[in-house]
This record gives sequence, structure tokens and C-alpha cells, in this order.
Amino acid sequence: MGISCSSIVAAPLTEVFDWFSRPGAFTRLSPPWQPMSLIEEATSLADGRAVLGLPGGLRWVARHDPDDYDPPHRFTDEVAVDGLASMPAGMAVRWRHTHEFEAVDTTHTRVLDHVDTPVPAGLLRSTFDYRYRQLAADLAAHQDAARHGFPRSTIAVTGAGGLVGTALTAFLSTGGHTVIRLVRHAPRHAGERHWDPANPAPDLLDTVDAVVHLAGAPIAGRFTERHKRDIADSRIAPTRVLAELASRAGVSTFISASAIGYYGYDRGDESLTEDSARGDGFLADVVTDWEQAAETATCRVVRVRTGIVQSPGGGTLRLLRPLFALGLGGRIGDGRQWLSWIGIDDLIDVYHRALWDDSLSGAVNAVAPEPVRSSEYTRVLAAVLHRPAALPVPGFGPALLLGGQGARELAAASQRVVPARLNAAGHHFRTPELDAALRHLLGRTVDSAQVGD
Repeated sequence: MGISCSSIVAAPLTEVFDWFSRPGAFTRLSPPWQPMSLIEEATSLADGRAVLGLPGGLRWVARHDPDDYDPPHRFTDEVAVDGLASMPAGMAVRWRHTHEFEAVDTTHTRVLDHVDTPVPAGLLRSTFDYRYRQLAADLAAHQDAARHGFPRSTIAVTGAGGLVGTALTAFLSTGGHTVIRLVRHAPRHAGERHWDPANPAPDLLDTVDAVVHLAGAPIAGRFTERHKRDIADSRIAPTRVLAELASRAGVSTFISASAIGYYGYDRGDESLTEDSARGDGFLADVVTDWEQAAETATCRVVRVRTGIVQSPGGGTLRLLRPLFALGLGGRIGDGRQWLSWIGIDDLIDVYHRALWDDSLSGAVNAVAPEPVRSSEYTRVLAAVLHRPAALPVPGFGPALLLGGQGARELAAASQRVVPARLNAAGHHFRTPELDAALRHLLGRTVDSAQVGD
């Protein structure tokens, strides 16, 4: 039982081992479809411990074995006794994971994983396929940035605890950058600084090279006057204040989240680029003011107009996945609405490129190259999950949850957005096609890694 598998990545041995040793590695390698969360990350591969949250309030504590630590060739972790003791009888699982690294040549490394556990290999293959894809793509992205002269930097991030912020901060820290999380609570460690959006401390951005501003109240919800006020108030004024502070602090790059809501809720079949005119609606108004607030920064400003982010950890896919898994999914209305989507890791790459590519400024559409109609999205998702999608949602359905305006601007929105500026820059997308993106995120892809029991 258990699994032994390996994959070759295009990076030197020490570079690969160092990647694993940095904060964020566990987050970057954790399959998003698994019901597991990181509570405490190990501070050392030699003798640290990681605490993982499982359904039902259970915790799995894994400790690194100091007797099997041989950098840059090997480290091992295993489930600790206190972790097993927290589980009900019959649920304890033996788990000892040995990570090995071998130099193939000066630019390639073989990564080998051996897991001693009663869990069958068939149940673990998708996890390791995912891990190898993530590792190879992340290392390649950092190498590309280094080739373009991007140095190790100090990057401040707001909204670091959200879906995008969690993935981005883990990606940056595993790449060797120093990440400072701007938080509203009292700082808990040296990597956090207290941020008051209305009145930030004058020294908040001292030593910071770049700012990535992601914070804002959730947009999804019933469009009541209070909800709309929260959406606007959490974005416009805080962005302006932070942008002005970044200018005074001498920050070189200010990157602000934005949204394709700028283009309005229905532009028909018009292909929308960054040069297209703004559209109509509440979200278009908010995004316009939000972007103008970001532009008060006197440094290079990039406004990342984000499409529908795909991740089972949040957003629409998190809501749709259980419905489709039960065979209860279907298109909304006639299904002809355009859906401009992007996989979570491709979105992280867009933010990363905005940091290192000095030719990018102003609006950048963060969407996959090929938008799809709603009917096509539901067909692909159902096929990936091997379920039918025969229950269309009537038009009045979303209105019951979101209100008329919310349904019109969210659930029934139609925006055919293309990433013109990224395409012109020759940007590489990890999963430009919807089927491949959903298979990667939902563990439905089997790769060619060497796998054996």
C-alpha cells in the first residue's frame, strides 16, 4: 500500500530543495479539491511541524524527522502521535512521507516521493500529479522573471487571507521574495503590519518595493443598498489612501485588483479589450472609481481586471461543484451569456508578471484567452465531473437570491473579454482551455509522472 512516484523538473537541485524549504510550499502543493486547510506551517524541514485542519474539527499534526534530514537530498515528515490521538477510533492513518531529490544534470532535478500508508496508491495519484504540475509551473514562472531581471523583492499585500491573496503570497514567498501582509488585526509575527485603511501609519510601506492591493468586501450577495455601499466603500477610499502612501514611500510598483465589471453587464458578442469603453451598471461605476483611485499613485500602476476566477476553494466553482457532482447542475437561462474566466494559478501568474514586467501599466485583462458561453461552461464542468447537466436554472432563480440588479450584473452578466495586452506581451497561460483548467483544479487529470505502488 502507499505510493512511490517521481517527476523531473527543469531546475537545479539546490533551487528545487530551497523552494520546498520556504514558507508557502505546502499551500502551493495542496490540491484545492481536498477538504484540508493549513492551520500552522512547519518552520523547518529538519524538525518543524505542520498542523492541518480536517472536516469535523479534526487536526492532523505532521512532524519532520530530524534523523532523516539530508539537505539538499532528502527530508521526511510523518503523522505525529498527538495528531493521531485527536481522531476518533478507526480514523487514525499511518503516514510517513519521504521526499527525495536527485540531480539529473546541472539544470534538471528528479523529485521522488515515497509514502508509507495504508491508503491505496490509486487514491493518491491525482494528488501527486497535481503537486508535480504546480512545482514545475511555479519554478518556471520564477525562472522567467529572473531572466527578465526581476530581483528578490519586498512586496506588501492587502487581502492576503483571501482566495487570491493566500495563493499569491505563497507563490511569492516560495520564490524567495519577502512578503509583508498588511492586516487589520494586531500583527502576529514579523511578516505582518497593521493596516488601518482609513488612516495607515506613515511608515507602513517602509522598505517595500511593490504593493499588491487585493482587499475589498465580497461582491457576491444580494444587491441591497447596504451591500452596494460596502462594495464601494471598501474599495475606492482605501485604494486612494494606500496609493498616495505608496507614492510618498517611494514604492516602485502599485498593483490594484479590479474587475471586468468595468465593461458593463451585457455587451452582446462584442470582443472587449483593455481599450474598450466602460459599460453600464453599478459595478461599472464602482470599478471606474476604484481604478481612478489607484491611478493617484505616482509610480507604475497596474489595474488587474479579473474575470471569473476558477478554484474549488472559492467563487462560483465552489458553489457549483457540489451541485454538479450531484447531477443537479445546468445553464442559467438560455446559456448564451459570455463567461470570461481564469484559473487561480493563471491569475497568480498575471499578478507576478505585473510585478516584473515594466512594460505593463494601466488596465490588464486577467482572463483566459478563450471566453466561453454559459452553456459551454456547464457542459465542460459536467463532463469533467462525469455528471449530466440537464437541469437549466430559470432566469428568475438567481433573482430570488441576488435581487434583480444582482442577478443581472452577476449571475446573468455577459462579457466577452480577451487578454489583449497579455497576448501582445507573449504571456504564457498554464491552462488556456477550460477543460484542462477544471481537470487540474478538480483532480481529474492523470499525468505521465512515474508512479508505482
